[in-house]
Amino acid sequence: MGESITMSLNPVIEAVTRRVVSRSRSARAAYLENIKRAAEAGPVRAHLTCGNQAHAYAAMGPDKGALAGGRAPNLGIVTAYNDMLSAHRPFEVFPSLIKQAARDAGATAQVAGGVPAMCDGVTQGQPGMELSLFSRDVIALAAGVALSHNCFDAAVYLGVCDKIVPGLVIAAATFGHIPAVFLPAGPMVSGLPNDEKAKVRQQFAAGEVGRDALMRAEMASYHGPGTCTFYGTANTNQMLMEVMGLHLPGASFVNPGTPLREALTVAGAQRALQITALGNDYRPAGHVLDEKAFVNGIVGLMATGGSTNLVLHLPAMARAAGVILDLEDFDAISGAVPLMAKVYPNGLADVNHFHAAGGLGYLIGELLQAGLLHPDTCTVAGDGLARYTQEPRLKDGALTWQDGAGESLNDKILRPASDPFQLSGGLRELSGNLGRGVMKISAVKPEHHVIEAPARVFDDQEAVKAAFRAGAFTSDTVVIVRFQGPRANGMPELHSLTPVLAVLLDRGLKVALVTDGRMSGASGKVPAAIHVCPEAAAGGPLAKIRDGDLVRVDVAEGRLEVLNTDLQTREPAAPDLSGNATGIGREMFGMFRETVGNAEHGAAVVV
Repeated sequence: MGESITMSLNPVIEAVTRRVVSRSRSARAAYLENIKRAAEAGPVRAHLTCGNQAHAYAAMGPDKGALAGGRAPNLGIVTAYNDMLSAHRPFEVFPSLIKQAARDAGATAQVAGGVPAMCDGVTQGQPGMELSLFSRDVIALAAGVALSHNCFDAAVYLGVCDKIVPGLVIAAATFGHIPAVFLPAGPMVSGLPNDEKAKVRQQFAAGEVGRDALMRAEMASYHGPGTCTFYGTANTNQMLMEVMGLHLPGASFVNPGTPLREALTVAGAQRALQITALGNDYRPAGHVLDEKAFVNGIVGLMATGGSTNLVLHLPAMARAAGVILDLEDFDAISGAVPLMAKVYPNGLADVNHFHAAGGLGYLIGELLQAGLLHPDTCTVAGDGLARYTQEPRLKDGALTWQDGAGESLNDKILRPASDPFQLSGGLRELSGNLGRGVMKISAVKPEHHVIEAPARVFDDQEAVKAAFRAGAFTSDTVVIVRFQGPRANGMPELHSLTPVLAVLLDRGLKVALVTDGRMSGASGKVPAAIHVCPEAAAGGPLAKIRDGDLVRVDVAEGRLEVLNTDLQTREPAAPDLSGNATGIGREMFGMFRETVGNAEHGAAVVV
């Protein structure tokens, strides 16, 4: 990226971008030099021995001749397909579509490899959730193994959900000398409204309905192939891939199993073949993933009230491309970017309703006009982000793009930047003598933005739920759940606390959560200071807090502190974490817990 910034750019976005460029200068320069050397080596298959190539092409049938000739581009497919994840079930048929699209273009495509993909919805509140965050790094490593065969001129990545897209982006950045196109599967069609599902969850937590009612509600909500329809981490990922220029325009929220979805998959494969170093429009992934792209990603996160998990993932993805992000960047951008969307858990609508109301095309257009997005980024679709204001359509069976509606079709879901739901975005940095963390506030009522109450300290979420069942919460409380950071137990989501804490709010209590763990991308109305660093397992302040300490969680001032207590005089608690070391595969991840970085830097292992 050059030093020039568009003059019409919002001054906060301009200042943050300059800060990111300055902070990243040495790392980014080294990164660009590395991918330049890789690109200068030329089409990689030309350097493989005949024996190497014979192994690579042995099973390719009618494509063997084209592969051996080495004159046409070869596309590597990295897939996270499995049918445990509803969002990834559609990917079963994508490789055949991609291979045929390549043949039709006189090229070839191969499945380079598969990567694991776990469903956080299955592991919520279970031991397997302790592997969830680390699965991002495993995915990056597995994709690296797939691409290490060095046979590909470009890659397409098939992934949607929580850790899968960030892991694939880390791999795409690491192999930044080859172009990368991400091909989404789309959201499932709408089922039971998300607010009705949440109500049943709260009723179950309060003992008002039985498990049979809960099961009916859950099955009616999660009911078919495609992404879950709330605006959690998976759908936030899809927004990011579009705003950052790794999707084709308008690709994110087209339902699976439709002719338009299939046409976008074919077009994505064709576009990947058009932007290789063998042609005249070379667009390596490392040039798409620059400082401006990551700033744009943060802007999109704030404008849509997206998942707090991306506060972990964006810094990790960026570091793989030599770009250094900090929590101060998120906080500053949140203060400058209006909240333009209300999608559950921030509202009643789901992503299908958001898409129908104008979706990302409308939102991107509004943000560009307001000077809140860099318009001059390199994308897989072409130079500039203006292409992403268009919508894909099928006309007589052919895929075309046309201008979107130009206005919101439902202002209860999507509003212009000049008349937003909130003047600032959905995230705040909090810091003080309890450490440094973040809070998603887009669904938190203003009366809950400042909580000052005695602490109740717990070392795991099950203890919180047990206390709730015992009727222990009868007054205003700041619930501290510590030893949930990446070093302690892999930083599982604590989403199963949401119904319990929401019940306490509905009873009229002032309640906040403070934790060194994560909440789900679906976290909503409960004020939750999360990702607190240094984590308790590293001797951070949360390890020293005790029941009854007066804690203040203050969104307005960005403060997170214990009052009238000198934590420096206390020894940190040292709980027994051995139970987190074994069972459900946790023993294999000991080296991850030992080497993982801080949450504020993305809790990364491989970058």
